[in-house]
Amino acid sequence: MANIHWLGTGLSAIPGLKMLIENGHTVVVYNRTVNKAIEALSGINGDYKVVPFSLETVQENTAAGDVVVSMLPGNFHVPVAELCLSLNAHFVSSSYISDEMRALDDNAKEKKLCFVNEVGLDPGIDHSMSHALVDDYKNSAVFSAQNEHSFLSYCGGLSDVPNDFCYKFSWSPLGVLKALMSTSVSIRDGEIYTVTKPWESVELYPLPMPWGKDEFEVYPNRDSLPFIEQYQMDDDLNIKQFVRGTLRYKGWKNAWQEIFSEVDSLDAASAEDRLKEISDDLWDKYSYKEGEVDRVILTVELKVENGTEVVWHKQYLMDTLGNENGSAMAQLVSCSVALAVEAVLGSEILPGVTAAPHQSELVGRWLMQAEKISDHFILIDHLN
Repeated sequence: MANIHWLGTGLSAIPGLKMLIENGHTVVVYNRTVNKAIEALSGINGDYKVVPFSLETVQENTAAGDVVVSMLPGNFHVPVAELCLSLNAHFVSSSYISDEMRALDDNAKEKKLCFVNEVGLDPGIDHSMSHALVDDYKNSAVFSAQNEHSFLSYCGGLSDVPNDFCYKFSWSPLGVLKALMSTSVSIRDGEIYTVTKPWESVELYPLPMPWGKDEFEVYPNRDSLPFIEQYQMDDDLNIKQFVRGTLRYKGWKNAWQEIFSEVDSLDAASAEDRLKEISDDLWDKYSYKEGEVDRVILTVELKVENGTEVVWHKQYLMDTLGNENGSAMAQLVSCSVALAVEAVLGSEILPGVTAAPHQSELVGRWLMQAEKISDHFILIDHLN
């Protein structure tokens, strides 16, 4: 029977790791600080052991057919995946597929290995929602490539109660700051829409939440265009709008104005050091304290128009609070990863470098688990 090798027991790892152990899998847990991992897993009964992390230790313990899960910082994913190639082991990560990871596709297929990525929250559950909506629409009576299609996907990790900064950090703010310096590409009004400063494209976005309507701020991030193909919307569909972005509490743009100004003024030579200083300061001021609850909101919306008439319009909406099982972020990310591990072990995912699967049975499984974790999880049909 194949073993699971789970690398890293940070803030977003524990619920999914516990899930795999409690489901009867044999798991080797790797962490730089062994005692921290042992403490995090206290009270969990199952077939697991905790060992110090190093790539050498992973190599010593991993056999062909095993599954290696990287919950490590992003710069570790490709070296771990390359190690998996040499060991004939499968690989799972919640992170976006990098060009370096994608370059391993042919070798993984040749060895019949699954290198599964983008199976966390965002990316991850958002992919499942997107696949479900597109599949539903394509099987509807109103489907036509000539219709105008507007796709929106927004996710936000928030605090339960908004503060003066309209945000709290559950891990290092450095990643958030670097993202603010990244160009985003999306489609707006049928044209490519490129943004070099995300804060200049912030818009109000009302959410029709039956448990309390609210208005948020959203902005596009990263390059949305590759996901048109991933969501199987590339077959000559007339796309009016397509954006994947970030959701924040209303007032976020004003609260962060000083941060934006400084990020905008940084030169390449000093940027890294200064961003680290800003990150440390923000962590001191706005990180979660013991007992504080986080919140995750994710919405994916597909609206289809024929001329001036809306002919199809559905929207997933998920609202989740942390609880005794862990933070909302940790549960949604790591339990999705655990599902991917079990799908690999069950030979349900094709070999090669892939993202969250689009097969309807697997999509349904991911959405069912997200609904189980969430406080609110609904599919809104705006025309009914």
